[in-house]
Order: sequence, then structure tokens, then C-alpha cells
Amino acid sequence: MRYSVTHMTRLEYAAPVRLAQFNVRLRPAAWPGQTVSDYQLSVDPQPARVFEADGGYHVNEARFSLHKPISQLQIESRFTVEREDLPFFMGEADGPGLTDLRELAMRTPDLSALAPASYIFASPIAVPEHDIALWAGSFLDESMPVMEAGRTLMQAIHDEFAYDAKATATDTPPIDAFRRRHGVCQDFSHVMIIAARAHGIPAAYVSGYLRTLPPPGHERLVGADAMHAWVNLWCGEELGWVGFDPTNAKLADADHVFIGMGRDYSDVAPLDGTFRGSSQQRMFYSVDVAPLD
Repeated sequence: MRYSVTHMTRLEYAAPVRLAQFNVRLRPAAWPGQTVSDYQLSVDPQPARVFEADGGYHVNEARFSLHKPISQLQIESRFTVEREDLPFFMGEADGPGLTDLRELAMRTPDLSALAPASYIFASPIAVPEHDIALWAGSFLDESMPVMEAGRTLMQAIHDEFAYDAKATATDTPPIDAFRRRHGVCQDFSHVMIIAARAHGIPAAYVSGYLRTLPPPGHERLVGADAMHAWVNLWCGEELGWVGFDPTNAKLADADHVFIGMGRDYSDVAPLDGTFRGSSQQRMFYSVDVAPLD
């Protein structure tokens, strides 16, 4: 499936700000089954230079500074992407049991951004939570194959949690969303990551998009028209990283466009930065993932 993706962000400041520096993570990182072309990043006011860099984990990062005072900033990301569907065997895959999985992850001789050992331990947002670990333990079994465990966790979050864009904010701790049983894709992903890591499953946060318009005869996926989040679980050496979308209770497939992967949202946030001046600001954004086929 081919898509044209456009993501526009506009920031408005209550008063001009100075010495603004920004990190933008909107250029898709390489991912199996996904081919990206014609990527363009536009910034207004235009910085003197944009530096491209690795984002620390499996994410691309663009960095720029604006030395003159600004009262607003507009960032637009555009690209074309071709996304393949899941391999036919994924519906029948099992992967190793949870008892063996953590040991396999720790023995894997890999220190890259995709190394499973990087995603076993606590991270800035996805900190260990006893209540979440206990909840997950009520339906996970150590002998359970990892693919079954991932589906079980994903379905439990989908069934027990209500999607509510007003219930949480970007900085809401995952434990608060867990206790309320309300939130958005970011909250559901963090809860699933904490639950998975508590039971020895390497789990990563994925930032991306969903197709805006569903295929004929299908319901529209929750989370379209905004950046979406789901969870990658490392399912052993043979299967590698597999995407689980707890918001929609489905494996990440051709409807999902991959941008980047990190330990939690803080590693792959689409935009962050610093400036000198008033902290009062407003953000507006629009996302369009239009099928081209």
C-alpha cells in the first residue's frame, strides 16, 4: 500500500521568544516492509541550517536553532511511503516462551539501537509499576509463547481501557492512565510496555501514523489524523520485533506507517526543544495519510 503523508505543526507564542532550539523526529527510520521516498522537511521561519542526526535509539532527528526572536513557528513534514502487509506466517507464529525469552535477549550479542537488551529495563517514562505488573500477571503465564502473551496484553488493554482524548495529557504518568482506565494511544502503549517488561519481554515504544481513510467495508481505526503509537515486542531471533497496537487490538500492518522506536515517548517525541522567553504557547497540528493506490 502506498501513502502520501503530510504532518503540519504550528506553534504560537504569547510573546516573542529568543534563542529557540528544536529537535524534530518526523523522518521515518528504516523498517522492514516499508520504503520511503521524497521526504521533505519545511521550517518557517527558515533556520540557517538543519542538522540531521541519529536520535539515540532507532529514530531520525533533525536539529536546528533560530537566533532571531519568533512569535510563531511552522514545521511541515511530507513523504511518500510504500507499506507491505504482514508476512503470511505471522498469524500462526508463536515465538519462544517467556521463561526463555529474557535469557535469549540478554545473550544476544548486539548493542545497536535495535538490541533487545536495551528495552528490558526501566526508562524515563516507562518506570516499573507494581500494580501494572500484578495486573498483567493475572493473565500471563511463564510458559506462554511470546506472541500469545503479546496478543493477550494487547487485547486486555483494548477491552478494559476507554479511548478518551480529554482524560490525559502528554505528561500524564502511565500509572494514572492505568488507574483511570482511560487515555489515548500513548497511555495504552506505555502501560503495555511496563507490563511486558515486568514479565521479561523486551518492549519498545513506536511512533508513527495510521491511514486516514479505511479500506471499503472496514471501520476507521482509532488514532488516525494524529500521530499514533503502538508497541514493538522482541519475539526471539527468528521473529524479531513485532508491532502490537493495543488501541485497535491488532498487529501493526500495512495500515501503520513506522516513524521511530525508542524506550518510551521521550525518545521519539515528534518535537521538543528549548527557548528563552514566556512559556505560554499553543500548538496546532494536522496529519493526513492518504492512500495513493
